[in-house]
Amino acid sequence: MEEAAGAILVVNSGSSSVKFALFDSADPMRRLWSGSAEGIGTAQARLTASGGSPADAREAGLPDHEAALAFILAHVEEHLRRDEVGLRVVGHRVVHGGPDCDCSLPIDLPLEERLRTYVPLAPLHLPHNLAGIAAVRAQRPELLQVACFDTAFHQSLPPVAKLTGLPREYSARGVRRYGFHGLSYESVVEALRGSGDAPARGRTGRTVIAHLGNGASMCAVRDGWGVETTMGFSTLGGLVMGTRCGDLDPGAVLYLMQHERLGPGAIEELLYRRSGLLGTSGGLSGDMRELLASRDRTEAHEAVELFCYRARLHLGALTAALGGLDRLVFTGGIGAHAPEIRARICGGLEYLGVRLDDARNRSGATEISPDWADVTVQVIPTDEERMIARHARRIAEMYGHTGSAT
Repeated sequence: MEEAAGAILVVNSGSSSVKFALFDSADPMRRLWSGSAEGIGTAQARLTASGGSPADAREAGLPDHEAALAFILAHVEEHLRRDEVGLRVVGHRVVHGGPDCDCSLPIDLPLEERLRTYVPLAPLHLPHNLAGIAAVRAQRPELLQVACFDTAFHQSLPPVAKLTGLPREYSARGVRRYGFHGLSYESVVEALRGSGDAPARGRTGRTVIAHLGNGASMCAVRDGWGVETTMGFSTLGGLVMGTRCGDLDPGAVLYLMQHERLGPGAIEELLYRRSGLLGTSGGLSGDMRELLASRDRTEAHEAVELFCYRARLHLGALTAALGGLDRLVFTGGIGAHAPEIRARICGGLEYLGVRLDDARNRSGATEISPDWADVTVQVIPTDEERMIARHARRIAEMYGHTGSAT
């Protein structure tokens, strides 16, 4: 790898963690190093990493995101110096890009100011995304930073799919359907294109991608373009998730406000952190693995059943937007690693042509439907970090950035 090419650091900042990955600039890219800083702001803060030497994983005092990013940058550059390579660009996962952003963008102060105005649209994500950007700038102000938006993939939704049913004046103020997990969907679409599997078997490429994890959504894709998705205005909508409720009658929120006397903060806490699998299981767990291990308990069984039932309902609705189904792809932590959940979701969808081969489903195969099935069902792990790195490299090439000197 030439020094001029430089390396690409990918950052995903959460409320108390920063996940990161380091890639070279070659084509195809190689993942050089990855890990996470966990427990930021607590006495248990820790950096864990893979791909480097054993000394790369150690205890660290990380009082805030700036300290965490300083620690990560120091160790990334130490790792790169051994190969005489400089750091070229930092790509950030940014959950919300607002109504007009359909691509990744270089980060400058005006963009940061614009993103701050969107914090009310993604209150649990954008503040931490912005904190990561500010932390890198404080440590390395000369580095090019790139914002890669989870909403960008869904800009291709038809206009009617972006409407909410509220008066148009609110659409003008940003209250519309956006969609999320776009970097994951883009990763799966790219994997299908790279394998020669899209469109499916010469058909029109009517695909549903199910990103199932602690956060979960589905997207209807036609010939590589998103046409409908289960998440809308916020990351609360659609499927039941680990701690989020998914679709909820707005009247229930009014009832909670008027009769249970819950204020905005309490409702936010309830809907984002105390509902979903966690709430339905009676507080047992929001982790699907733990619930499957406790399936003999009624609450755990019902939580898993609700997750699968709602997923089937939404999958059926997405086929209406596509006019049929050629391919179903599972991805995300649950989608890629829980064969029982895949089987439960697909059960009863034979009317759509969806059938699973049980042995393939449990063996870790990529294609888990029988060869003769009308609908191809696949498991494709998502790689959002690689997608961010690719966007960051493209922007760096566009702006002529070759990286920092070693």
